[in-house]
Amino acid sequence: MGERTGERTRQIVAFGGGGFSMEWGNSLLDDHVLALTGAVRPRVCFLPTASGDADHYVVRFYRAFPASRCEASHISLFRRETGVEDPRAHLLAQDVIYVGGGSLVSLLGTWRAHGLDAILREAWEAGVILCGGSAGALCWFAEALSGFHEGPARRIEALGLLPHSIAVHYYEEAGRRSDFLTGVAAGMRDGYGAGDSAALHFIGTELHEVVSSRPQARAVRVGVARDGRAEEQELVVRYLGARRESAGAPVQVPAQPIAVAA
Repeated sequence: MGERTGERTRQIVAFGGGGFSMEWGNSLLDDHVLALTGAVRPRVCFLPTASGDADHYVVRFYRAFPASRCEASHISLFRRETGVEDPRAHLLAQDVIYVGGGSLVSLLGTWRAHGLDAILREAWEAGVILCGGSAGALCWFAEALSGFHEGPARRIEALGLLPHSIAVHYYEEAGRRSDFLTGVAAGMRDGYGAGDSAALHFIGTELHEVVSSRPQARAVRVGVARDGRAEEQELVVRYLGARRESAGAPVQVPAQPIAVAA
């Protein structure tokens, strides 16, 4: 059972990479988040802050979340009109708040300037499901390794709803895995590395399961071994497409230890 505030469970689904912005035509991760609400037509609000509220991103969101499957909306903080009269009331009325990718630094600075950091914590505590990919995954953690801009990846203090560290695009972006292992060994708190198409589902502040939109997606838990080096532990991944492809049980990748890294 998950931790509860009142009658609603606090949930965050952090994509290592995927969802409508990266996997057009593969809606498994987005479908999974909608299903978690238990609503026939869930209310979903998109926050494209990390992209500077890019028009093409907003359009893509509405195409992926049509009125036939949910009640979609968005809030633009970089525009004269946000799109809603009262952002706090609107966000607290949602079933899902979906955060897009882009610059984590810009996202956090803008949210804090507008007070959205406190509103999002309030929404999470009220049981609104929080989700997103890339910056939209990193933002929920205490510490994040962000490599959006050119140059080495940066260690960033994020919102801290989840008391862990996080790195996304873990296997796909050059240097991301090694930089994260180095960071954890150097003092970053223990955390998770999530590859593209893998999503970490937290209930309360604890990892509930890892799901994926592709069979070979991977995720790891990263901590410090006794010798002071960072150590990875492969996590079990439940492939969401298994039931679509066969009548058998969901495909899972067995958990296994991986060699430590300095």
